[in-house]
Formats: sequence, C-alpha cells, structure tokens
Amino acid sequence: MLNISGIQEGFVLDHINAGMSMKIYHDLHLDELDCTVAIIMNVKSSKMGKKDILKVECPIDALDLDILGYIDHNITVNVIKGDKIVEKKSLTLPREIHNVIKCKNPRCITSIEQELEQIFVLTDEENEVYRCKYCEEKSQ
Repeated sequence: MLNISGIQEGFVLDHINAGMSMKIYHDLHLDELDCTVAIIMNVKSSKMGKKDILKVECPIDALDLDILGYIDHNITVNVIKGDKIVEKKSLTLPREIHNVIKCKNPRCITSIEQELEQIFVLTDEENEVYRCKYCEEKSQ
C-alpha cells in the first residue's frame, strides 16, 4: 500500500485528469520552488475513473490560480493549514492569461518583439477559446 504523509501548510490539487499532473507541475513552475511535492498518478476515482493528485507543501500564494484555471477549471484546490483543509477554492476560466501560451502567428508582433508579453483574452467562454490580444490568432 502506498503511504504519502500529510502536509502542514500548502495545497492539494485534486480531480486532475489522469496523466496531466506533470504538465501542471511544469506550467505552475513547481520545479523552481524549494518545497515538497507529491505527484500521485492514476488514482481510482468514482467520478472520473482515474485521476491525478498533486500535494504541495508551500504557501498558497505560490500557486497561480489563473494558469490552473486555464489548464482545467474543474480541478479542486484544497488549502491546508495545520494538517487540515481550511478552504476549498474553485477555479474559473481567467478572462486574460499572460505568458502561458505563445502566439503561433509568425506575423504577430510578439514574434518580432521578443520581450513583449504573450497575452491571450477569453473570447468564447462556452467553447473556451482564447485569442491573442495583438493579432486575434486563436490559441491551440
């Protein structure tokens, strides 16, 4: 049996689609933090069949909820303090995301001006479509 100890202060990301935890680990830059991270993959779930879970022992302010909401707004964020869940945060699709994805349009100004921020704006919430703020190119 697998045993992963509890955390004193941090957060648990639950209901991650199976196989997505490593992408989230890198997109949230958790590899750059000096904290304990447990990645649990392919856990049996009555709701999802299989899911991943990330347990991170560091302050919640290290977590970028906009990036997480863009990746999958159905993920559950449990905030842990003193070994107990003190808050559950719900995610939403962010209206605007910065430097998460890059514009694929070779004629976009962001291709020429390398120091320019990559900004995408939510244009269709129902279909989760983001477009480049500068050239209107759709994200993939």
